[in-house]
Amino acid sequence: MSVATHRRVLPEAPARRGWCPGLSRPMPTGDGLLARVHPPLGILTLPQARAVAEGARRFGNGHLDLTARANLQIRGVSEATRAPLARLLEAAGLGDTRADGGPQRLTLTSPLAGHDPAETFDVPALACAIEAAGLAVAGLPPKTLVVVEGRAGAEMPDADAYVFSRASGEVGIAIAAERGFHDLTTCTEDEAPAAIAALLKAFARSGLRRMRDLSPDACDAMEDAVRLALQAQVPSPAREGERGGVTSDVAPFSPPAGIAPLAASKSVLTVDAPFGRCTADALDRLVDLAARLGAREIRLSPARGFVLLLPAAAQADPAALARDFIVAPDDPRRSVAACTGAPACASGSTPTLADAASVAEAFRPFAVDGRAAHVSGCAKGCARPGPADLTLVGRDGLYGAIVGGAPGDEPAMHLPIEAVLERLGRAKTMGLAAAFAADRARTDIGGTRRPA
Repeated sequence: MSVATHRRVLPEAPARRGWCPGLSRPMPTGDGLLARVHPPLGILTLPQARAVAEGARRFGNGHLDLTARANLQIRGVSEATRAPLARLLEAAGLGDTRADGGPQRLTLTSPLAGHDPAETFDVPALACAIEAAGLAVAGLPPKTLVVVEGRAGAEMPDADAYVFSRASGEVGIAIAAERGFHDLTTCTEDEAPAAIAALLKAFARSGLRRMRDLSPDACDAMEDAVRLALQAQVPSPAREGERGGVTSDVAPFSPPAGIAPLAASKSVLTVDAPFGRCTADALDRLVDLAARLGAREIRLSPARGFVLLLPAAAQADPAALARDFIVAPDDPRRSVAACTGAPACASGSTPTLADAASVAEAFRPFAVDGRAAHVSGCAKGCARPGPADLTLVGRDGLYGAIVGGAPGDEPAMHLPIEAVLERLGRAKTMGLAAAFAADRARTDIGGTRRPA
C-alpha cells in the first residue's frame, strides 16, 4: 500500500508494552530466552551471518525468527548462555546500540536500498543519518520506527514516521496518526536528518508509545517542530512551493520470492522463511550458496526472508533452497502470517506453525487473489497486529475466527483447527464471510476440542 492508503495497526497488548528484547536484555518465552539481533540497515556480512548461525546453535536451541522489521531472533537462550552469545555477536559487530531502553534499530529500508535504480535519493546514507540522530534523543520509545523509502509510490510497512520520495523527486516526511496519515512537509535530502531529529525529540517529549496515538493537536505540534528545524537551515526551493503530493502508484517494498534481474550488472535472489522461522543450519546453507554465487552480504526482508544481490551472470537455482525456504512467489505460505505459538511461546495454546501450514494450503485460492490470513497463538497478534482477511486467534486450544479484522477484535466463533479447515473448504464457493458466519445449527466443536 502507498503512504496515502496506510492502514494503522492496533496497539500491542499490555504484556509487551514499552519493551523490546535485545542481546543484553533478552525476553523470557516458552522455550527459554529470546535474544533479538538488530543488523545495521538489515544487512549481514557473510561472516556476521555465520556468527548468528553459530550463536543460535551454541547458545540457543538452533531456531531463528525473522521479524517484520528485518531483525533476527535467537530462541532458546538460557541465563547461562546469554552473556557468551552477546559477546560473540558484539565481536561480530552486531551488539546492541543503546542501553537506555530506546530503539536498538530505528529505521527500516527496502532490502534493495542503495541498489534500486528507481531510488531518487541515497537511502542508506539518509537512514544512517537518521539512526545517528535517534541515538541522541533520550526517552525515545523502544518501538519507534522510521521507514525510509527512495522510490516514489512504493508500498511501505506500518511505522511511526515515513521519509519517502515525492513524485517530484523531493523528500516527503509524514507520520502515522490517530486517524491514518499526517503529511508533515517536503524538504531536501540534506535537510531530512535535522527535520527527523526535531520530530523524534518532539515525540519523546509527548510521553506516548507510538505516533499513531497522537491527537490532531499533537500532530500539529510535531509539524511545527519540523518547520522550525527547517527554518533554521538555509532556505530550500523544495519548501518554497506547495507541499508535494503522495503518489498512489504502488511498488513492492520487498522483492517477491525467486530470482529476478535488478539492473544491467545485478540480479536479486529472494527467499522467505516459512512463517518467519528457519534454523541455524538453514542459514549456514544460505551463506554457503551466497559465497558460491559471489554475494558479499545477506539482506533481511520485512517479508521475513533473505535477499542476495548477485552478479547478473550468476547461475542461481532457487530450488536448491526449497527444503528450507519459500522460493516461489505464488507459495500460499507467503500469504499467511503466524507466530511461534505453543509450546515455544508461553502465551500460546495452539501449535500455530503446524496449523498455519495446513491453513496456507486451504487458503491457496484466496492467496492467489492477494488476500491474507493470520494464525495467532493469542490476542496480542505479534506476527501481524493489524487486520487480515481471515484472522485465527488461539484460545484454550481452539481458534477464534475473525473475518476482516485484527487479533484484538471479537471472534464470531471458536473452532478446532479441523473445523477451520473444513470451513475454508466451503469458503471456496461461498466466500470467507459466509463460511465463517456464526450459526446456531453447528458448533463445529463437538468432541474435538484440543487440550490447551
